[in-house]
Amino acid sequence: MKRTHPAPLIVAGVLGLGAGFVLDQMLTAAGRASFTPMVSLPVLLAAVGVVVVVLAVPIYRATHGHSTAPINPFHAVRIAMLAKASSLVGAVFFGLALGLLLFVLTRPTEPSVGSLGALIATAVCAAVLIAGGLVAEYLCTIRKDDDDEHPDAGGGAHSDSGPHTGGPGTGRTAH
Repeated sequence: MKRTHPAPLIVAGVLGLGAGFVLDQMLTAAGRASFTPMVSLPVLLAAVGVVVVVLAVPIYRATHGHSTAPINPFHAVRIAMLAKASSLVGAVFFGLALGLLLFVLTRPTEPSVGSLGALIATAVCAAVLIAGGLVAEYLCTIRKDDDDEHPDAGGGAHSDSGPHTGGPGTGRTAH
């Protein structure tokens, strides 16, 4: 599994931003009030971010020699995948909160403090979830062993099958 790159997080954030803006646009076009998240949403986002990091700490301790307790590799992979999913979900909610906030701030009327506060809290707690997911993903990575085979290093033989003699259409010939 590869570490999360910024590109998927940015794409998820942009999609969330568009969804939030369009959602509020559709709600107000239908004569309804704009969407305001409940207070429990930011609390839940921040709590999940903290829990993911707490779940990853024992894996870090075991893989870096700070603990002698054995770690189930399947458990470690599950926590790493949870961390990756958390950062992506955090990016979507961050974008969604920014989209809702953008819609509210571009209206000619003054937004209420309660809805503005809830949107800002959602954006901040979604950023906490992104950070928690990325930190937990880092904590779940293992060190490279010195005896691991590195294909880029060495004399060029990548497997035990002997030298590559090439074949039809490969452009390589045996010497």
